[in-house]
Amino acid sequence: MYKLSGTIKVINPTVQVSEKFSKREFVVTDSASMYPQEIMFQSTQDKCGMLDGFQHGEQVEVSFNLRGREWTSPQGEVKYFNTLEAWRIERVGQSNGQSMPQGGPSAMSLDPIATPAASSTMDMADDDLPF
Repeated sequence: MYKLSGTIKVINPTVQVSEKFSKREFVVTDSASMYPQEIMFQSTQDKCGMLDGFQHGEQVEVSFNLRGREWTSPQGEVKYFNTLEAWRIERVGQSNGQSMPQGGPSAMSLDPIATPAASSTMDMADDDLPF
């Protein structure tokens, strides 16, 4: 799981791709570096509605998963695609009483979230036992 903070630039309408699949794309501007990046996210199925309360110009934090897949063209050429699958979007400063991180809205850009397995490994490193 990853998080990115930035400003909403575009919110597209929901597109019904097939009878059983719908998606909605949106773009967030990440201004953490000298050259701002326009990052496109996708939400699918029941997550398409989470964007309804947001508008252009709002500062947000997007929680997302990185997805990748392989595709073979009819000519046999293999290509790879990545998707940033958003599953939560929150206004900056309104998520569980947390304030904006030091350094502005993009200070947490693409930081993976620590998992319980990672934290238990770190706890074991502090152990004085030699085995």
